[in-house]
Amino acid sequence: MRFASLGSGSQGNGLVVCLPGRAPPGVPTRFVLIDCGFNRREAVRRLALLGLSLEGLVAVLVTHEHSDHITGVFRVADAASAPVYLTHGTMMAARDVGGFDASRCRILVPDRPVAVGDLSLLPFAVPHDAREPVQYVIDDGHGRLGLLTDVGRSTPHLIERLGGVQTLVLECNHDRALLANGGYPPSLKRRVGGDFGHLANDAAARILAAIDQRRLRRVVAAHLSQQNNRPELARAALAAVLGCVPDDVAVADQAQGFAWQTA
Repeated sequence: MRFASLGSGSQGNGLVVCLPGRAPPGVPTRFVLIDCGFNRREAVRRLALLGLSLEGLVAVLVTHEHSDHITGVFRVADAASAPVYLTHGTMMAARDVGGFDASRCRILVPDRPVAVGDLSLLPFAVPHDAREPVQYVIDDGHGRLGLLTDVGRSTPHLIERLGGVQTLVLECNHDRALLANGGYPPSLKRRVGGDFGHLANDAAARILAAIDQRRLRRVVAAHLSQQNNRPELARAALAAVLGCVPDDVAVADQAQGFAWQTA
């Protein structure tokens, strides 16, 4: 399974996963897009850097309705004539998003897998301050990719769902000391650091330690706060669990996401 990131952070998020099999010469690579927090023009630009075009987009999946994840979803889906998969709660909360089109929506039920081509995508519920947020485990029969960003705390359910993944894209949003001593107003600090906010580095490390790692080969730290975290802090926290050197932990950034990887 080939996957890459368009960008990761509070200014916009998007993850692409290719459908299995190589496209014939002259045929666009087919892929799904999970979240699109960029406007259509910027999304097209970032896709082109990965060698992709909207002609190959077969579906958009949404984790939740916050603007850094959903801003461009409907305009991009419309341009590609692609369906949008999301929970009922997310759909109801997304009616004011630009280009919203209920006819494109396909309702997801948490813990009920959906097939898109030869990909199996399993949405699972997470604690976050959104209407009905989910994250995903994606399986193409050969590789298994877990996505866990925008979550306030661990739960037994998400630990179970992420067990056995080969690659994990894991939120390391903030360092607790940097958040506490930074310039955010107190209400925002409480929200970010709360049970329905975002994962601190140490909380992400505890989740990593708790999941079944027997098949785990790669971890990518994602959704880092530009104000309240540093890549070296996120790497160190996860590397301590994995027993590797920090440079072995990849980090997704806001400007470029991360290049193609294989689950």
